[in-house]
Amino acid sequence: MMKNHLLHSVLCISFILGISFPIAMLAQEIKIFSVKDFDLNGPVKFCLVSTDYGKEEYTFNEDGLLTKAVTRYSDTDYDITIYKLEGSVLLEKRLENYRDGVFVKNTSIANFYELDTIEGKRITEKIISYNKEFLDQYEYNYGEDGKLSTIKRINDSGIDETALKYEVYKGEVTETYYLNDIIFKSIRTSKIKGKDNTVHKLILTKEFLEGLPQKALEQTYDSNNKLVSEKKFVYNDGKKTFIPTESMTYTYNDKGMLMSLKTAKGNTVSVQEFIYQYDSHESGNWIKQIITPDNTYKTRKIKYYEKEAVQEVKS
Repeated sequence: MMKNHLLHSVLCISFILGISFPIAMLAQEIKIFSVKDFDLNGPVKFCLVSTDYGKEEYTFNEDGLLTKAVTRYSDTDYDITIYKLEGSVLLEKRLENYRDGVFVKNTSIANFYELDTIEGKRITEKIISYNKEFLDQYEYNYGEDGKLSTIKRINDSGIDETALKYEVYKGEVTETYYLNDIIFKSIRTSKIKGKDNTVHKLILTKEFLEGLPQKALEQTYDSNNKLVSEKKFVYNDGKKTFIPTESMTYTYNDKGMLMSLKTAKGNTVSVQEFIYQYDSHESGNWIKQIITPDNTYKTRKIKYYEKEAVQEVKS
C-alpha cells in the first residue's frame, strides 16, 4: 500500500512539471530541468505561478537549472521537490509531502544518484522512503556513442530490464523500447518539408501493451522546434491499423508564444486563443496568460538574478 501512495506522489509531481512518463514507469533517461522547460527566458531566479488549483513555485540557480519546485494546493497542503546538483549533474532529488501543515514521512521519498565510468557510463538511482525503506533501484547504462542502452529496475518484486534499440533507415531514426524483451514503445523521427518550404521534424510515437499496439501520437515541429500539430490515434484490431481520433493545430505569435490551439475531435472543432501580458524585463517573459473563450487565466511573478551577480558567477 505504501508503494501505491509513493507512486501517486511521483505521478503528481510529474504532472506538475509536465513530465511524460513512458508505459514502463520511470523507464526513461534522467532529466535535469531548466528555465526553458517552464516557458521562461533569461536569468530567472524565482517564478511563482498562480492557477485555479493552487500555486506553483520554481527556483533556479545562476545556470538556469531547477533546484526547487513547490506545489501549494492550500496554505497547509503542499509538495516540495528539491534538486541537488553538482554543475549539470544531478546528485539527489527529494520529494517531501505536507498535509495540514504536517510533514508526511510515509509518502516522502529521496532519490540518490551515483555515476560510474569505470566500464562505460552507468548511473545508479536509489529510491528510499523517509522511513528509510528501500523502494527501487534503477541502473542506467550508456553505450560508447553516449546513448542510453538499458535501464535495469531492481526491487523486492525482482528485476526488470528495459532495452533500447536504435535504427537509422533512409534518414529516419527509430528508438524502440523493450521491457523484458517485449516491445512497449517506439519513437520514429523523420524530416519533412513544410508548407513554407522549411524543414520540419515529424515524431511518431507508438505505445504497446504486452507487445500489442494500443495508441499512437504524431507530432510535427517547425524549423524553430515549435510544436505545430499533433494527431492522436488508437489501434483498431478489426482493421489492423491505427485510426485517428483527435488532432490539434498550434500557432504562435512573434515572440514564439502559443497564440491559438485548434482541436478537432469527430465532428467537433474548438478553438482556444491565448492573450499575454509581459513584464518590463529585457527577457520579455509573460506575467499573465488569458485563455478565451473560457476566460480562464494564469499569472506569474518572476524574480531575476542581477546582471552583476550573473557576470560574477560566469567569470
